[in-house]
Amino acid sequence: MGQASVAKHRPPRLYVEGRLASGGVVELGTANAHYLRAVLRLGHGAAVAGFNAGDGEWLCRIAEVGKSRVRLTVEGQLRSPEPEPDLWLLFAPIKRARLDWLVEKATELGVSKLSPVWTERTQPDRVNLGRLHAHTVEAAEQSERLSVPELRPPEALDHVLAAWPVERPLIVCDESDAGKPIGEAVTRLAPGPVAFLIGPEGGFDQTELDALDKLSFVTRIGLGPRVLRAETAALAALAVFQAIAGDWRHTRTH
Repeated sequence: MGQASVAKHRPPRLYVEGRLASGGVVELGTANAHYLRAVLRLGHGAAVAGFNAGDGEWLCRIAEVGKSRVRLTVEGQLRSPEPEPDLWLLFAPIKRARLDWLVEKATELGVSKLSPVWTERTQPDRVNLGRLHAHTVEAAEQSERLSVPELRPPEALDHVLAAWPVERPLIVCDESDAGKPIGEAVTRLAPGPVAFLIGPEGGFDQTELDALDKLSFVTRIGLGPRVLRAETAALAALAVFQAIAGDWRHTRTH
């Protein structure tokens, strides 16, 4: 509903990795060419809103559309670059359909970096970073954010923690019921960068929890009286943070 109503008043949005500046020309690849030509059925002169975090959002026009490429001419700026939350999400990979959904919704909720981590109880599986990146781009286009989250290759949790920037609090969602209530923990956070860690189905191994407890930058939190699926826990935690300490405290300006 939201996307359809916006489409009546605004041109379709496309994430553009190249430079956006007045009078410039941007060349898009095969996937975007197919989307504009075959899905949206746009032709020469049609308006498109190109965006990225560094340049903001710009009104563009289709100058050339073919089977394998599209060229856009850049006209004027629609939105200036904006500060966005410095919000990381670390998560143990889960089954494909639920992982796709998690990545899509985390993007909509403003996450700036997505990091898959291997834990003791993670079910070993291949993580298709290309597919996940496509989901982040689509979610950024739909949700009207200007950036696309950075997507990191999977890494073992102990390696991630060994290199952790200690100035960034790490909020660990713990289903063992040993953590603080999330609202209390988030309220006490100082403004600045933060990260959330979600474990696998079945939770963290006790040795992992013991190791986390020894780290000064870690706070263990609980998410209420019910046991949540990993993807539900991640989105619940992000939503609570954004409502109490994040950018949900501000209204839309565009």
